[in-house]
Amino acid sequence: MSIADKIFIDNINDILENGFSDEHLEVRPRWEDGAPAHTIKKFCIVNRYDLSKEFPVITIRKTFFKNAIDEILWIWQKKSNKVSELKSRIWDAWADENGTIGKAYGYQLGIKHKYKEGWFDQVDRVLFDLKNNPQSRRIITNIYNHADLHEMALYPCAYSVTFSTTGDKLNAILHQRSQDMLVANNWNVVQYSVLTHMFAQVSGLKVGEFVHVIADAHIYDRHIPIAKEIIQREPYPAPEFRINKDIKNFYDFTVDDFELVDYKFHPLDKKLEVAI
Repeated sequence: MSIADKIFIDNINDILENGFSDEHLEVRPRWEDGAPAHTIKKFCIVNRYDLSKEFPVITIRKTFFKNAIDEILWIWQKKSNKVSELKSRIWDAWADENGTIGKAYGYQLGIKHKYKEGWFDQVDRVLFDLKNNPQSRRIITNIYNHADLHEMALYPCAYSVTFSTTGDKLNAILHQRSQDMLVANNWNVVQYSVLTHMFAQVSGLKVGEFVHVIADAHIYDRHIPIAKEIIQREPYPAPEFRINKDIKNFYDFTVDDFELVDYKFHPLDKKLEVAI
């Protein structure tokens, strides 16, 4: 069993057995047919993954590895908000008349700010600090910009990353306000694990821990039967993660520079409807 499978199964069991149901409350999300999308949830789940030991992709259902990387490059490398620049169609439901998600995600990372060392956007500031002051305790990104929330199609879910080194290892903490566990949990874990590998490699560091902090970890009502089925499956061993070691510049990475070797998984033959 992979470490990611064990953590995911434990999370789902905990939510199902000990979570709070909001079925008696008024909720904002709706299903495509207009019905309220209720959840059962847990407050503040914290998961730790040692990236030096294993890449955290689950096997009890498929995580679309390449599409997950495509989105994280769209946000962190392209710093884009244009849905047409994504290969997957995951953001189409939130696109505005201009084909963007407003001033959200990549848009925020691309805004330049003035520091004593000069002008940087948030990604370039991380790269600068990891190269020039890797022991800093101030390497943080934050895209939950209150001044621009009214111009975002969706308030950021994964909104802040803190990078910290222990010796020659790079660690990262992802802070997430909300998590649809069945649809997006491992998708985000894979994305930010890959991102940690990227920053470590171009900074001459090794990977350490990835920590995922979720404030509201929930399972939607229509996903509960699928959740119960998935966690009964027999997991496979974790695959081998490969990254192109020749890449030294963060902006040179492409989707093709990453690979999962011997990734075995159970197919998901049921549609996971996304609440809007």
